[in-house]
Amino acid sequence: MSEQNHSRPPLDPQCQAVLDAAAAGGGFAFEKPDHRAIRAGYAATTATFAPPTPDLARVQDLSVPASGDDPAIPIRVYHPAGVGEAAPAVMFFHGGGWVLGDIESHDAICRILAVRSDAIVVSVDYRLAPENPFPGAPNDCERATRFIAAHAADFGIDANRIALAGDSAGGNLAAVVARRLRDAGDGPSIVFQALTYPATNFAAEGGSLVENGTGYMLTKATMDQFRGMYLANEAAWQNPDASPLLAEDLAGLPPALVQVAGYDPLRDEGLAYADRLREAGVATQVIAYPTMIHGFLRMGRLVNMAQVGMDDIATALRRAFGT
Repeated sequence: MSEQNHSRPPLDPQCQAVLDAAAAGGGFAFEKPDHRAIRAGYAATTATFAPPTPDLARVQDLSVPASGDDPAIPIRVYHPAGVGEAAPAVMFFHGGGWVLGDIESHDAICRILAVRSDAIVVSVDYRLAPENPFPGAPNDCERATRFIAAHAADFGIDANRIALAGDSAGGNLAAVVARRLRDAGDGPSIVFQALTYPATNFAAEGGSLVENGTGYMLTKATMDQFRGMYLANEAAWQNPDASPLLAEDLAGLPPALVQVAGYDPLRDEGLAYADRLREAGVATQVIAYPTMIHGFLRMGRLVNMAQVGMDDIATALRRAFGT
């Protein structure tokens, strides 16, 4: 375990129990040598981490149609009860380092988010690296968002109330898609972005990457491994579609919620992105969870603070949607 900085509160006992159980079981899923083995280990944690979920009116497994050389994109659409004919919608992009995760790994999060935010949630099963490296993931997420907006009425969605959300790599993708749509000027107007412990800067060094770089499940070594699978070379680290913190201009982006965890290697780049948004005049709320580790939102069965984090997202979304 990394030596703790005594100026911050101690690690949450429930997070410590998760780390201890992983160590006793042979180590963290992220520490496997091959990306296929990492995926299998990550998927196996879903049943352990996922809490019970509420009932929904309807859940649909659909796809965004193929277009040219771009394949179809699987999506799962969550319809909570009682949202009416023109409901707000959340495009959700899952975490997993651009290498792991899928609709199933974040199914519980999406079910809970749909009910608590009174919104239709669309989970996007974007292509993963290394089989499909950058920019496959942001391209898929943008295309899925445009498709849902263009066909909003077919889904009972209000095209003027669409938000983007995601955790970790998904938070990165939400930030990237928000800026891409702003720059293009020909797509949906996004009303909000909810970024949970987002990765924002592949060129980051020091700070929380060192302080929390080992011993807290997600490690700096793992992030370096994912970066090598996702991005072709060091020059790509500087691309704002990979590192949204490095974009020249963040003005005019949707209002944002940025959530950060105290024992997360990505903590500082999440805070830095929030600072950049505020400096650009974007209304930005930061909520810190000082005793949490990266990925805690997916651990609702074992970590009570996950439910608090979900409530915080839902509250921010309802405020943005006016519901």
